[in-house]
Amino acid sequence: MSLRLATFNVENLLTRFDYTGFRNQLRQDRVLKLFDVKNENIYQQLEAARVVAATDDTRQMTALAIADADADIICLQEVDSMAALQAFEYGYLYRMVGNGYRQKFLIEGNDSRGIDVAVMMREQTRDGQAIVLNDIKSHAMVTYADFDLFNDELAALDVNPTDKLFKRDCLELDLTVGGVPFSLYVVHLKSMGPAREGGDGRQSTMPVRQAETLAVRRIIENRFGAGHTATKNFAICGDMNDYQERVDVIGTRHTGYRFEYREEAASALDVFSHDGFVENVMRRRDELDRWTLYHARGPQEQWLCQLDYIWLSPALARANAARLPDIVRSGQPFRTIFPPGQEVERYPRTGWDRPKASDHCPVVMTLDLL
Repeated sequence: MSLRLATFNVENLLTRFDYTGFRNQLRQDRVLKLFDVKNENIYQQLEAARVVAATDDTRQMTALAIADADADIICLQEVDSMAALQAFEYGYLYRMVGNGYRQKFLIEGNDSRGIDVAVMMREQTRDGQAIVLNDIKSHAMVTYADFDLFNDELAALDVNPTDKLFKRDCLELDLTVGGVPFSLYVVHLKSMGPAREGGDGRQSTMPVRQAETLAVRRIIENRFGAGHTATKNFAICGDMNDYQERVDVIGTRHTGYRFEYREEAASALDVFSHDGFVENVMRRRDELDRWTLYHARGPQEQWLCQLDYIWLSPALARANAARLPDIVRSGQPFRTIFPPGQEVERYPRTGWDRPKASDHCPVVMTLDLL
């Protein structure tokens, strides 16, 4: 009996407009920065028109990427609300996959922009096995003090012990698939912010993500018992906003590119992998072919890295030792630089930077549940 599981950061699946860019230049879209808009009412009209005009192409591509993943269960990040998810599934995805994702779950988390993690599930797997939700639990209210994870590094970031630990949530789903127990943990960890006191944004925010990964691990150990997790069927899915390796992209469009693989000295994700608590199955792919996002700030700072993960418990990893995860990259913008041999046919109307399905790629894997 098999289950096809996926994760995808759909990027700002919103049903509302953000007008804060009129007063905050950091939140203003680059198109509107080209114009001198002095009246806030006019700014709001222009921003609404811009978003509406761009959204249809974007969401068609998002839906195409989900359709290509063809998952029984898909974990989503950056969803505005259940209303947004329902409108997207019915208005876009339904037209491509038909009667597919009747089960949808979202609990509002802690993100200041209101973007949440969510899950869509079929009623049955592709081979006809029932997918049943037994329980769903949010951990958005957990604090650093609750799990005794507060430390000096967090204090230096102006974090308090009573602050909520997860920047969004850790959504826990207790499922049975064809009668087989399966637990799913959906997360979207703290983003890599701007440089802080001379350090890069990734390093500056790493203590928060380390606390989040420790908390996810604690939740799973509380569920099954510390030392008893290895034999259980569970997966951790989502946008981790961190990586343990990357591929540096060196060169320009005029000079050509070369690609250099490198391991990171430290990552918040080491909490998951250092003792085999879970396996990052993407490591089964070639080292130049594990990336799910292209990062660039000019030719001197560009690389490919994995931000989107399906982590499998040791039992699930062993049961699926011969399987590889797939990555759907057809929704990537044309600015994304692909290593040789990895090029894909992009979706119609894809732009240099936008429209696009997302900067992230769906990751999907077919699993045998035993």
